[in-house]
Amino acid sequence: MVRLSSSICAFLGALWLALAPGAALADRVRDLGAFQGVRTNQLTGYGVVVGLPGTGDDNLEYLTQAMRGVSGRLGVQLPPGVSPGLKNAAAVLITADLPAFAKPGQRIDVTVSTIGKAKSLRGGALILAPLYGADGQIYAMAQGNLAVGGLGVSAKDGSSVNINIPTVGRIAEGASVERAVATGFDSSETLRWNLFNADFMTAARVRDAINARFPGTASVDDGMTLALKLAAGSNARATMMAAI
Repeated sequence: MVRLSSSICAFLGALWLALAPGAALADRVRDLGAFQGVRTNQLTGYGVVVGLPGTGDDNLEYLTQAMRGVSGRLGVQLPPGVSPGLKNAAAVLITADLPAFAKPGQRIDVTVSTIGKAKSLRGGALILAPLYGADGQIYAMAQGNLAVGGLGVSAKDGSSVNINIPTVGRIAEGASVERAVATGFDSSETLRWNLFNADFMTAARVRDAINARFPGTASVDDGMTLALKLAAGSNARATMMAAI
């Protein structure tokens, strides 16, 4: 009898839990959006990879011009009208992501991709090349030996086998940051915080949550953006941003 009563109580308890309204769920503010300007920036550049085992671009005009520029910087002047065979070199595009708050002297990874007829970048080394931001300013300098995950093999009968992509390589920490991106973090009177997805209800709730912790700090600009009046000084602002 006691066992039967215990079973009934357990059944009623489970039924109550199943029918009771679910507990309210709350999202963290940092999961709903991010501060405007605190983001990565894309960098691009043009360069030359040398040291290839005959898998380069050969006599493509733009590669020849690039090699003339490289040799000129090193004090070697090619005679006019000379078109050197460059099967050991390839013209490449260089891309990288510059993290927020990156400072001069820090290192970032770069990706190197061929833009001509080069068959493989395996064994190559990138000659020093500048990386530009969208504003045309130089933000980093790239150089180093490439790590290529692909492999390409061709035979005299015209057959070939490619594993992955041998015309794209990567240089870990291959670029040195030369210029920091201004974010206005410590100088702007008002910082803006953007939702990942526009919604007036969510914006209003985030405003109320921030003002409950820091009264009078947040106001809604629109369904995407909140304006935050933070304390002056980078130390105080960092503490408030971390709390938000």
